[in-house]
Amino acid sequence: MTEPTQNLPTREEVLEALKVVRDPEIPVNVVDLGLVYDVEIGGDGLVGIEMTLTSIGCPVQDLVRSDAELAVAQLPGVRQVEVNFVWTPPWTMDKMSEDGKRQMRMFGFNV
Repeated sequence: MTEPTQNLPTREEVLEALKVVRDPEIPVNVVDLGLVYDVEIGGDGLVGIEMTLTSIGCPVQDLVRSDAELAVAQLPGVRQVEVNFVWTPPWTMDKMSEDGKRQMRMFGFNV
């Protein structure tokens, strides 16, 4: 039986780590895009991330998954990261943070 890992990251620390992950087609991180729906941190060092993409047929799903896993795996106390893509509720621009919308406007998007 394994001991629970001490010094687990907080939800906020996981979200901050995920800010390095970008959708290659949109120059904004997945957190500010509103793509991260849930973060669960288990006492055993397992971090579960429930997120979506801007479209179901997104060709970069595997890249986004591996970038997210790598970013979170570097946090102290994390032993394993599981990213689960969900499609309900579907992503809309309304889910973006104000900072994300500002970044999109800087790149010429009308949001």
